[in-house]
Amino acid sequence: MSRFTKYDGGDPLAPPVDLAEALDAIGQDVMAGYSPEHAMREFLRRGSSDQAGLDELARRVAEKRREILQRNNLDGTMREVRELLDKAVLAERGQLARDTTMDDGDRAFREVVLDNLSPSTAAAVSELASYDWQSSQAREAYGEIKDLLGRELLDQRFAGMKQALEGATDEDRAAVNEMLSDLNDLLEKHAAGGVTDEEFGDFMDKHGDFFPENPRDMDELLDSLAQRAAAAQRMMNSMTPEQRQELMELSQQAFGSPQLMEQLARMDANLQALRPGEDWSGSESFEGDQGMGLGDGTGALQDLAQLDALADQLAQSHRGARLDDVDLDALAQQLGADAAVSARTLQDLERALRDSGYLKRGSDGELRLSPRAMRQLGKALLRDVAERMSGRSGARETRTTGLAGEPSGASRRWEFGDTEPWDVPRTITNAVLRQHGSSPVRIQVDDIEVVETEARTQAAVALLVDTSFSMAMDGRWVPMKRTALALHQLVRSRFRGDDLQLIAFGRHAQVMEIEELTGLDARWDKGTNLHHGLLLANRFFRKHPNAQPVLLVVTDGEPTAHLEADGEVWFSYPPHPLTISHAVRELDAASRLGAQVTFFRLGEDPGLARFIDSMARRVGGRMVSPELDDLGAAVVGSYLGSRGPASSYRDHFGDWGGGRGFWV
Repeated sequence: MSRFTKYDGGDPLAPPVDLAEALDAIGQDVMAGYSPEHAMREFLRRGSSDQAGLDELARRVAEKRREILQRNNLDGTMREVRELLDKAVLAERGQLARDTTMDDGDRAFREVVLDNLSPSTAAAVSELASYDWQSSQAREAYGEIKDLLGRELLDQRFAGMKQALEGATDEDRAAVNEMLSDLNDLLEKHAAGGVTDEEFGDFMDKHGDFFPENPRDMDELLDSLAQRAAAAQRMMNSMTPEQRQELMELSQQAFGSPQLMEQLARMDANLQALRPGEDWSGSESFEGDQGMGLGDGTGALQDLAQLDALADQLAQSHRGARLDDVDLDALAQQLGADAAVSARTLQDLERALRDSGYLKRGSDGELRLSPRAMRQLGKALLRDVAERMSGRSGARETRTTGLAGEPSGASRRWEFGDTEPWDVPRTITNAVLRQHGSSPVRIQVDDIEVVETEARTQAAVALLVDTSFSMAMDGRWVPMKRTALALHQLVRSRFRGDDLQLIAFGRHAQVMEIEELTGLDARWDKGTNLHHGLLLANRFFRKHPNAQPVLLVVTDGEPTAHLEADGEVWFSYPPHPLTISHAVRELDAASRLGAQVTFFRLGEDPGLARFIDSMARRVGGRMVSPELDDLGAAVVGSYLGSRGPASSYRDHFGDWGGGRGFWV
């Protein structure tokens, strides 16, 4: 037998999820000190510019839950019973007043019975159980009470029974009792040792009309019945003691047969034994004015349980939580199809982030940004830097690689080992002239000419970034990392012949890979050890004797620490002359190595400005004082300005940073 279900695989024609915004947001959080795992979770919570996140879905879940509790209360069945009772009593009083043939003593007795009914609805219904109604309308209204109670009690356990059994006949009620008896036998046999597929199939063939959800096996039947029965029990727990007492008394009148209550109690006991993990003891506080019947109230409790489960799934708070845990069907049922679509998109996004290679799990089990993700993030930062440097809308991104140099306008014969691009017009012209204009034109090695380029000098670039506590305290931590990543991407992608070393200096200095620097958490140790940073930079320069040294220093404070001869860090604030002298000595050493120096001063401290300016002038370097948002553009601009003629720099990026090729 084939079974068909609704397709839930999402839109098969939908484009793949766009990871660009996600990677950018995750990268920003990682640079702010969060782990990639935490950063990914935060992005999924916030969502994107056009995509609701987990927090928005969780807010809607909480709002739906609050709305159910604030709109409804649980006395709907009692109100309906009271209305039917009042209708029956009023009709009976009218009949007694109109019937002129009735014995006066009998009339007086009946009026006394009606006048002295208990104020309790349940007690009044019980007191009238043996009353001989004179009004057919009153008799019918009173009979509806028993029918209503029976349908409500069944609707508590089997959704839809209230409507299905409206106007039920004695045969219908007998069928219900038979179904309950067979169901209890089935449950007890399952508890004793199990039910075969054949026995389950026989039961469904006989009573399947009572189960529109069409369970496929015994476990599905148990789950469905137990969830509904547990919700019914939670509804009873949510009532006041007076409401529970009245309902229990009224229940004995259901269908005029106590057997119904016996079978339902037996079923509840069987289900509780078979599914003890359901919430049988919980309760809710309903505060609204809209009364719900027993079936509707049980449905509301089921909705609340489903909403609670969704809230837990959307919270993603337990270890190993994945968005695949979110029940999309339940989300669509509670919040609508749009919410399910949003959740599915987030699931696809999480899956793509994990499976696309942008995040990798290290030996310690923690997620990290992969080199591929670092390149993608670096490209985005580099584009942002280029836009800032261009100073005009629509400026194109530079495509120069830095390996072949700038075209001089001339060409020359190709020689073995040349990597310059071909001069195509000159090459074809040579071939045509050699063949005296005959066709087809066949190019030979001797025909090839290449574009002449100006010589490029390889650079050894040391980027020193201040990682002292003031950088984190004053909000300069992330811009510093963005700058390092943008420069790293530029060198690795466009100027592969150059060597770049990243040096972080706080209380002491250390060489870092870009992944390590990007993931570096804020450091709160006091100390700005420029001396140690310059020592490492000079060591790097000496390893590249044939390259042009370029020293770029990003800092927001004067040197307050230096290394002693024994390798220990010596700290003093305000800056001690000895610390200053150690830093100046290493700066002079960099100058003797031929380094071109640029300081990037952050902050408005005039004393720092005077100190940095004097340091820069001492070695023929420059001081730049960019705003935080322009730090990346300033550093990259300085590097590009030192890579070639001013015309190339200005053509691509404008003249924001001066654009002079001051060491070529």
